[in-house]
Amino acid sequence: MKKYLLLFLFSQITFAQTDARLYEIIQSVSSKRIEVDVRTLASFETRNTFSDTISNKRGIGAARRWIKAEFEKVSKECNNCLDVFYQKDFVTTNDGERVPKDTWIVNVAAIQKGTKFPNRYIIMTGDIDSRNSDTMDYTDAAPGANDNASGMAGTIEAARVLSKYQFENSIIYLGLSGEEQGLFGGKGFAEFAKKNNWEIIGVLNNDMIGNIEGVDGVIDNRTFRIFSEPTSITDTEKEQKNRRFYGGEVDGISRQLARYIHKLTTMYMPEMNPMLVYRLDRFGRGGHHRPFNDLGYAGVRIMEAHENYNRQHQDIRTENGIHYGDVIEGVNFDYANKLTAVNAITLASLAWSPTEPKNVMIGGIVEANTKLKWEKPNDDSIIGYKIYWRLTTSPQWENSRFVGDVDFYELKGIVIDNYYFGVAAVSKNGHESMIVFPKDIIRNTFKRN
Repeated sequence: MKKYLLLFLFSQITFAQTDARLYEIIQSVSSKRIEVDVRTLASFETRNTFSDTISNKRGIGAARRWIKAEFEKVSKECNNCLDVFYQKDFVTTNDGERVPKDTWIVNVAAIQKGTKFPNRYIIMTGDIDSRNSDTMDYTDAAPGANDNASGMAGTIEAARVLSKYQFENSIIYLGLSGEEQGLFGGKGFAEFAKKNNWEIIGVLNNDMIGNIEGVDGVIDNRTFRIFSEPTSITDTEKEQKNRRFYGGEVDGISRQLARYIHKLTTMYMPEMNPMLVYRLDRFGRGGHHRPFNDLGYAGVRIMEAHENYNRQHQDIRTENGIHYGDVIEGVNFDYANKLTAVNAITLASLAWSPTEPKNVMIGGIVEANTKLKWEKPNDDSIIGYKIYWRLTTSPQWENSRFVGDVDFYELKGIVIDNYYFGVAAVSKNGHESMIVFPKDIIRNTFKRN
């Protein structure tokens, strides 16, 4: 009887389809506030990692103090719901070719603690620093309006909006430094998280979310890219070997995070066109999600679809009638608003989501049915589990079945050879965890011929 009651309750959640709070969050994001923040960050003239740290009007020191003050203002308005602090690491000229002098790499973090699982974190990042044509030039103007005041402003705005809600899991709003010199800020904070034994659900790295006019001549205020690596670099030798025989070459945790964002966007913001890019980052380039990936955390890069290289990493100038430089005029604040909203609903959905099933396994070799087995996490908000499957050539999960509060299920008539499978936990509020791809097989489920 209990089983059928749970299935009935879940069917009511399914019919509702969406969480009205996520629509409220989308509507609460403000283009005007984002514009004010982008203009403020650009007004510091340069935010080069090695620029002035003493002035209150110019340089990265003034910028990071202003960001911290904004987070503290948000915290004050939500009854001190944010823990705001600096996290820093020291780098020297021996740490890279782009380090002209020894300095502190200072990140600004604001943590909104979860009410139930405070040690589980979903992170949104923006970069504090900027650069001009010569990344070693830390004195000349480098306003960095789109790269990356847009991402930093979006992160602050997400904090303003989401601080009005309470979540079971924790959210971190994070400003990272040293990106242009070698991803130093992300590396330092990822190591800080590892040292403190944080469980990171995922990292949303926002780097350039304000440009709609591409150097290719395309103007597009709907499409954005989600970059994700296929599998984790920290996978064990056994896990790598298993992929050769069982599949999963495009089913790492970062790829599941990317699919989660894609699905959520198409559901709540159908006017947007999320574009999954099966690559760590742009060709041969890198972003601040990579240091988290390097330590085994799920992380993706969210950014505009059509870049304008005349406005990236360029001294402000005009040559042959072409305007160069990363200035305010290159930022579309309504577009930055939309991508901020994509981040905000993803943060909220994952912060409201249940704990993922553990140790998911699969079986069904030379059988007509596919079997899935998993361990239930210690989470009383879970109403049951949902099995997903798709053709091996499909980029997105195509089929699903809610199977109730069980830890084993057999999909009859679904042959294991033809599909990829995954399992997600479903909470009483209707939110789902990220899908977990099985990494091992259920033994002794078949007889060899």
